[in-house]
Amino acid sequence: MSPTSGATRWVIESALAAIRNRIPAALAVVVETSGSTYVQAGAIALFPTHSSQVGWLSGGCLEPEIARRAESAANRECVEWMEIDSRDDEDLFSGSAVGCRGRLRLALLPVLAMDGWKALADAWIDGSGALVLRLDASGQLECRIGDLGQDWNLQASVPDWEQGDGTAASWTIALAEPPAVLIFGAGPEIPLLVPMLRSLGWMTWIVESRSRWQIHSDLADHRIDQRPASAMALTGPVAIRAALVMQHSFELDREALLALAMSSAPFVGLLGPLRRRDDLLKVLPGDIRDTLLPRLHSPIGLDLGGHGPEAIALSIAAQLQAWLHRR
Repeated sequence: MSPTSGATRWVIESALAAIRNRIPAALAVVVETSGSTYVQAGAIALFPTHSSQVGWLSGGCLEPEIARRAESAANRECVEWMEIDSRDDEDLFSGSAVGCRGRLRLALLPVLAMDGWKALADAWIDGSGALVLRLDASGQLECRIGDLGQDWNLQASVPDWEQGDGTAASWTIALAEPPAVLIFGAGPEIPLLVPMLRSLGWMTWIVESRSRWQIHSDLADHRIDQRPASAMALTGPVAIRAALVMQHSFELDREALLALAMSSAPFVGLLGPLRRRDDLLKVLPGDIRDTLLPRLHSPIGLDLGGHGPEAIALSIAAQLQAWLHRR
């Protein structure tokens, strides 16, 4: 299961808002692709009626037709199956070709007809695990996350494509839980770094007890107004994928590294030059150093060039994106 894209988080949150406000909307789920496509199976977008879409399934060329079909699915509260195929050579010569040369097969799901889906989506945002959606061409749907589950049997259109030729009649889509990052320090890099990470799909936590910087903490999804030593216990059951130590304070960074040595966070990033890293490691007990070093990325960030908080924020976001996607 590949990491969830940044857009997935905003689509799920927008679907929850549509449910709360009783706005008819269709969740477009890509169930199959072939050829060259803008997205792969598992990509999602939300099409509310009389409102702008959230998320993209193409560079914009396919969305008007998807929106038209999605409005029908939302208003009729039925599952619409849709195929978009742009592989035909004749389209190139006639000047009517759109987007990439590939095929998308979509399920358009009416969110207001899916009673109980809100609890599952809330659990996904809270970091309870992957959201697994099973879809059948007949309109039978199943959604699971951890111990929670819900089934629906909705009216469904006939798929746009021919069946009976070995084509799948059911699909399983798994949306990986949004990765969580715990940031120690809310210094000058945060106003650029946190919005960038959130746009990439990360759930952000900031640990900051110093009043000078706490205004920046409000940019994160969650804030912890505590010293580093007590912060790890306050994230609850959320699995922290990455921790960034960037407090511009030797003592606070030492305290954070001690706490992180006892954690299972697989990525620990430390801001600052090599000399400062070496000085910090010298004052840590040997067993703590041994626990941290295999996970420690220091200096944090890719060497993209430039100086100052803007360049640092970009370099850290780029490194986390590459690490998350195993690049």
